[in-house]
Amino acid sequence: MIMHHLLAISLAFFLDLLIGDPPKWPHPVKWFGSLISFLDKRWNYGANRKQKGALMMLTVLVVVITLTGLTVFLAYNLHPLVGIFFEGILIATTISQKSLREAALDVYKPLQQGDMTEARRKLSWIVGRDTDHLDESEIVRGTVETVAENTSDGITAPLFWALIGGSVGAMAYRAINTCDSMVGYRNEKYEAFGYASAKLDDAVNWIPSRITGCCMMLSKKPEHTARSRAWHVLFRDAKQHPSPNSGWGEAATAALLGVQLGGINTYKGIVSNRALIGDPIIKLSGIHIPKAIAIMNRTSVLFLLILWIGGLFIATITRL
Repeated sequence: MIMHHLLAISLAFFLDLLIGDPPKWPHPVKWFGSLISFLDKRWNYGANRKQKGALMMLTVLVVVITLTGLTVFLAYNLHPLVGIFFEGILIATTISQKSLREAALDVYKPLQQGDMTEARRKLSWIVGRDTDHLDESEIVRGTVETVAENTSDGITAPLFWALIGGSVGAMAYRAINTCDSMVGYRNEKYEAFGYASAKLDDAVNWIPSRITGCCMMLSKKPEHTARSRAWHVLFRDAKQHPSPNSGWGEAATAALLGVQLGGINTYKGIVSNRALIGDPIIKLSGIHIPKAIAIMNRTSVLFLLILWIGGLFIATITRL
């Protein structure tokens, strides 16, 4: 079965790379979002919000795992190739390499043309922070941080769980991630209700994020420092991020590019002072956006190769 997963993962990887997420095509994440929103409106009030939030998370997972498992089972019963193809399509909907690249380039292009207003507007589509008054280096920082963080969340983590559980694992991961993105906020409305979603998202990203950070370091030679120093920066600064996982991608990218990420962000006028990540060897500039994309691309390919090596090893061991 692991060989089926590997073939489906590879198909998904290249489908996403070539096609991405056409906006008019049906997408499971939209269905997840509708279900989460439905449960949020009906359960997120009164007492016991933490328990209700956990029940919401469990309900979403049961629905996603059941429907995915049943349809995949039927597909494989028709023919193994049908099953692999169907799983590949499902897994492709959980990754976002093409859309992440395009979103970053949508910021980079107007920035290169000197159109700061348009660059700020495009950045606001992919970050939660206020963008109206950001200068060039801050626009670049927001874009680079988004690419670095989402290399794990949007590409390698769903592929990791696809190796573990096929399309069921990938879809379950994406459901957890979607719950966290919708209700996993530390505010009055979601502090309790989103607690289970946030904690479970942290748990399922713990291993993939660390593998991803290391893959980044292996995929490219550091530009402005020694490799040993870059590894030092990774392990020193990954833990500085508020998220237990997002810092690994950001610290690796900062170390490889010789730039500093983190700092002051504002969210609806509220200032948030994030820890600094990386050494400020050179100043952030527009060119660092395509460089961050290149790190993402190299890391994704290396991660896929590692999955094949690990999968083949597991397949060999289980046959002995």
